[in-house]
Amino acid sequence: METNLRKNFLNALQGKPVDRIPALSVTQTGTIELMDRAGAAWPEAHSNPEKMAALAFAGHEIAGLEAVRYPYCLTVLAEALGCEVRMGTKGIQPSVLSHPFSKSPEGLEVPEDLLQRGRIPALLEATEILAARTGGEAGNGIGKEASKETEKKNVPLIAGMEGPSTVFSHIAGINDYLVWFMKKPDYVARFMEVCTDICIEYANALFEHGADVLCVPDGGLVATDLMPPKALDLLKPGFTRLCKETRGPVILHICGDVERSLHSLSECGFDAISIEEKVSIKAAKAAVGDRARVIGNIAPSSTLLFGTPEHVKAEAKQCLSDGVDILAPGCGIAPMTPLANMRAIVEARDEWYEERE
Repeated sequence: METNLRKNFLNALQGKPVDRIPALSVTQTGTIELMDRAGAAWPEAHSNPEKMAALAFAGHEIAGLEAVRYPYCLTVLAEALGCEVRMGTKGIQPSVLSHPFSKSPEGLEVPEDLLQRGRIPALLEATEILAARTGGEAGNGIGKEASKETEKKNVPLIAGMEGPSTVFSHIAGINDYLVWFMKKPDYVARFMEVCTDICIEYANALFEHGADVLCVPDGGLVATDLMPPKALDLLKPGFTRLCKETRGPVILHICGDVERSLHSLSECGFDAISIEEKVSIKAAKAAVGDRARVIGNIAPSSTLLFGTPEHVKAEAKQCLSDGVDILAPGCGIAPMTPLANMRAIVEARDEWYEERE
């Protein structure tokens, strides 16, 4: 009998028994080959709901990944809050060019018309399109538990969104962001409070329009020597409130060598934490315990982009043997990644089970 991919994924997020360990991506999946096959390319697919949905669904339909993940950048909320955004090219993601709150948090508040700003309406429309294609239904977010009705759905829909720390760094600028963590913790507290409110409102709108799960890439600078030791203490209240007030499962994706921070991050309430290859699966599992599931961590560059399907399979099988809860790339999939390498993720998972029968 065909596996219900949505139910299997949600069970994995909840630490329940699964038919097979899910093999998918919780980070961006838009590649040049998929753009060409789907007839939906960047930069148009960043703002056109139909194109956005077509490219996202191609990650499942063509590449075989066991979830649909959208969108493809971390600039949606920054743009809605007044940042100028360069929309990039077919092979380059959008980037933030201006920082309207580079002096202080004075005047920073949640816009009353947040959900009507920038590309947010396009994202919500794309959510509805994808919810219908994956068997979901707009306005029927699953929340923390799967109901009998949602068990009938098939493919999970993962919405990506900047977290409060990333929004903060975009609207303030990275230089002031770093300085204020060391010199003006009161500024940090204010930015994180408002940015968390903004993220919660947007996240709940995504769930209301049909997303099943939210992936929040955020806090990667915690892994660098640029941040003071107590930086995570300033971020945790926002992360905790985001998890508590968002009406659905939340995955944190965090870049860098965050092994020393994983125990603390797992206390925030995230259903799962997605890690890159700098952190071993075994170390991550030991750090988070039963507080969160571990997702990862096939190297997106050295393996998925520049390796062969055989390299992908070898690394994927090692992740599975090390106990990963959900098999996935360790970060966003690079646009030039070969389709064969993307397909090798699920193939590796299937072979790994067959080798154990």
